[in-house]
Amino acid sequence: MSRPRVVIVGAGFAGYQTARTLSRLTRNKADIVLLNPTDYFLYLPLLPQVAAGVLEPRRVTVSLTGTLPGVRLVLGEADGIDLEARTVHYTGPEGDGGTLSYDRLVLAVGSVNKLLPVPGVAEHAHGFRGLPEALYLRDHVTRQIELAAAADDFKDRSARCTFVVVGAGYTGTEVAAQGQLFTDQLVSRQPLREGLRPRWLLLDIAPRVLPELDERLSSTADRVLRERGVDVRTGTSVEEATSTGVRLSDGEFVDTRTLVWCVGVRPDPLVSGVGRPMERGRLLVDPYLQVPGHPEVFACGDAAAVPDLEKPGEYTAMTAQHAWRQGKVAGHNVAASFGVGTRRAYRHRDLGFVVDLGGMKAAANPLGVPLSGPLAGVVTRGYHLAAMPGNRVRVAADWLLDAVLPRQGVQLGLVRSWSVPLESASPELARVAGGPERRAGGDASPVATGAGAPGGSGTPRASKAQASAVRDPGNRPPPNPDALAPRDPDAPGPPAPGSPAGPAGRHRAGPDPDKPDALNPVRPVEGES
Repeated sequence: MSRPRVVIVGAGFAGYQTARTLSRLTRNKADIVLLNPTDYFLYLPLLPQVAAGVLEPRRVTVSLTGTLPGVRLVLGEADGIDLEARTVHYTGPEGDGGTLSYDRLVLAVGSVNKLLPVPGVAEHAHGFRGLPEALYLRDHVTRQIELAAAADDFKDRSARCTFVVVGAGYTGTEVAAQGQLFTDQLVSRQPLREGLRPRWLLLDIAPRVLPELDERLSSTADRVLRERGVDVRTGTSVEEATSTGVRLSDGEFVDTRTLVWCVGVRPDPLVSGVGRPMERGRLLVDPYLQVPGHPEVFACGDAAAVPDLEKPGEYTAMTAQHAWRQGKVAGHNVAASFGVGTRRAYRHRDLGFVVDLGGMKAAANPLGVPLSGPLAGVVTRGYHLAAMPGNRVRVAADWLLDAVLPRQGVQLGLVRSWSVPLESASPELARVAGGPERRAGGDASPVATGAGAPGGSGTPRASKAQASAVRDPGNRPPPNPDALAPRDPDAPGPPAPGSPAGPAGRHRAGPDPDKPDALNPVRPVEGES
């Protein structure tokens, strides 16, 4: 008798935990296939430290084949699911297509960047959800400081030393906190003329930073940011972005060459094509994470609307904490469908949150006890080491080296601006000139900028690459895939799939109003390893 096949789509927090749990329970009694665009699990909470030069990129990537015994990895992006035929169609990394049949299917595709229709944002901002975006930001920030040190014009120097982060949730707060420390170190080795110091602005339409957390944690983070020199502006949004700066909702124009978009995420649009009931862009499931009418299909993580049994009538939030736990429950329930163990409903209890503010500063409330300062920093780093499924020694070593040695402020030049457009539905993959098309979307919601903004729906926007190409048709990457990237690191690239100037692509689902800001998912103080 042949073994049943389980196909897991996505290797984020939910998908990785599902595969790991299922592998342990079935012990080769099932053929487990994991479909994912990359061969690693990305530990998103430490991504800001990659952008700030604290951690090397590979430290936050955990090998799928090296840590998931008995699981077969298939590289590719799912682009179609046929529930009746029980098949998943995907596109491989070199553009070739394929189909996977299944007896059980687990949808754990996660979420994609939320793009709002603020004029100029799609053309001039960059998100912060994938490793390519973090690498690009580190190079870009380093380059701006170096160019500012060589510039003769004071206004130009000031603009290059000004960095604007939109969204004061987890990601935006940590990016601004880590970024200020990083640029201060760069300037300490290469002082700017006239005593100019790098300036970081953190904007959010919400009344306080980290609006989704307890006010004590929010107050701690706000205090640390302001003491460090970050210009925190709550109740403020961006009305327009240009190549030379951003116009704020209070009418001020801020000269800058850097706009980091950390407003939030929305469910991956793949689930909207399944043809089953949805809840604000998420696939509806029962408490056992099964899709009604299709007991062989399970869904978990950001793309699933899971009933919150602790709050009847509500659904669990789109956070890493829930995704990690739901993945474990999904693994148990898939195994139970084969007669291995018993299924269980998803229940949860929050044990606290942690926010890394750089250096030894953090805000945390393990078991509801608010902490700040070095003690919170120790708790936060201890949690991350416990929660990571690999690379613990390497991460700890990088932290130790960062504490005793200066950071290396150099540009690697590996990721260009046009290869990480904000509208990409696949931030884990950098675009390559002449490479295979990547799925992209452009449904932007017509709401104000910042966390806490209500959701909505809108019309597709042109991609950053397309808009730039219209302004300068000759400023495009070479058509030869083996050719070098444009000489200008910020030069635009090829038209994006899904835009009027590019190949047809899949549009995104609408934003989730319950997810105002969480590009970097909520950090649970409970880790399951």
